[in-house]
Amino acid sequence: MNIQTLGRLIKVDLRSIWRSEDNHFTPWLAQEDNMSILAEELKTDLEVIQVEKSVGPFRADILCRDTGTGDYVIIENQFGKTDHTHLGQIMTYASGLDAFTVIWIAETFTEEHRAALDWMNNITDEKIQFFGIEIELFKIGDSPAAPMFNIVSKPNTWSKSVRKGSRNIELTDTKQLHLEFWEGFKEYVEARSFSFRLQKPQPQHWTTISIGKSNYRIYGIANSRDKWIGVQLVVLGTNALVDFRRLKEKYEASSKLELSEHLEWLEKEGGKEHHVNLIFPNLDPHDRESVPEAHQILADWIELFYRYFKDKVRNN
Repeated sequence: MNIQTLGRLIKVDLRSIWRSEDNHFTPWLAQEDNMSILAEELKTDLEVIQVEKSVGPFRADILCRDTGTGDYVIIENQFGKTDHTHLGQIMTYASGLDAFTVIWIAETFTEEHRAALDWMNNITDEKIQFFGIEIELFKIGDSPAAPMFNIVSKPNTWSKSVRKGSRNIELTDTKQLHLEFWEGFKEYVEARSFSFRLQKPQPQHWTTISIGKSNYRIYGIANSRDKWIGVQLVVLGTNALVDFRRLKEKYEASSKLELSEHLEWLEKEGGKEHHVNLIFPNLDPHDRESVPEAHQILADWIELFYRYFKDKVRNN
């Protein structure tokens, strides 16, 4: 019997890699590949908008956008133990920039500051989120140091949903079926190896998938009224029409059949958003016998859209 030899994790001092938080760690984290490590830990997609964003006389370390929701995200970094100054700063930045998510990264969280974040998560509604994250570095032997983001405080989504539900009017039968469809879809996706991530299921006929840029989104659609399901890439923003046409030209230059011959490129009136649609007719997402097929088709085609458009959107 052969006994496998394993390496040993060695903790690395942060300052041996980043001499200071503001001049070294923050610029490192703001790079796309490094931000994706943090985003993966948080199960979201973050697009950096600005480093050292001014808020009155202060400056937030990193301003991001959650590309799934379009909401602002504030990241405040701190070497050493958390302190009251930074706690006050994150509140100032969140209110000044109308950010719904605050991420406070430090080497060590005191119990008082961890409890403060937990308290704020408990008293706010489910749209407001506070994360406390401890950053560590490790290596094995002579390997390069690797970062580890440990979440020490996060929103209690379940309890917020319960409180929100107790304040709202009871869901209609249709909305309840929408919610059940997307809850089942999320379970289907998470049980398999897909590249994309889903948002929390909502009682509506669509779900949103981030593709890495805030002015592009993928939607899965389940239309019970007209009995069809579909996948949609939406191009948004003030330059939406130019971006949409450029993306279409690139697609047609490569191959019209690269995804599907039934793909529809639709310029919407008004110019603020335009759609790439793929519709699967004659499939009722609220017919329980059809749900497994609908889940499979949506998951497979969202994956194809995500893989095909992700890099093209980034470079468009």
